[in-house]
Amino acid sequence: MILPVTVYGNPVLRKVAQDITPEYEGLADLIKNMFDTMYFAEGIGLAAPQVGKPIRIFMMDLSPLAEEFPEYQDFKKVFINAQILERSGEPVSDEEGCLSLPGIREKVERPDKIRITYVDENFVKYDEVYEGWAARVIQHEYDHIDGKLFIDYISPLRRRLLKGRLTAISKGKVEAKYRIRT
Repeated sequence: MILPVTVYGNPVLRKVAQDITPEYEGLADLIKNMFDTMYFAEGIGLAAPQVGKPIRIFMMDLSPLAEEFPEYQDFKKVFINAQILERSGEPVSDEEGCLSLPGIREKVERPDKIRITYVDENFVKYDEVYEGWAARVIQHEYDHIDGKLFIDYISPLRRRLLKGRLTAISKGKVEAKYRIRT
């Protein structure tokens, strides 16, 4: 089932999400619905707060980048109760967008390498290192479960210039190819 995407202005996007246990009711359905929603909206990542759930789950599928980056051909993962343990590498500035901020794209600087611990949908624990685009997307989605948005990293001047568009998004006055929830 395709869920509405929660957009800028909704308080759930600013909450620090809570860990869950394997007993979380409806987890398999939520994960399936989140993937369906992400694909329908043509995203490569989605976090639970973006569908109105203040829990520590995010997912990504980098296969749309595989033409340019073959290593992402089958890169589809679910991250539950994730914790970034280390950020390192060179800071890299690149453009980001977000399903919760339709129509807004800005350059964001992020470290090029991370170490993260998480459990997958079967609650198998991982401690892994990611670099490049995978590290960027993980950090972007991880920010959602920590109550942050990519616009928090842009200059105050850029944020002021976006104020009118952000206000419009918060009032639901925005075009998106997917259903939104304000």
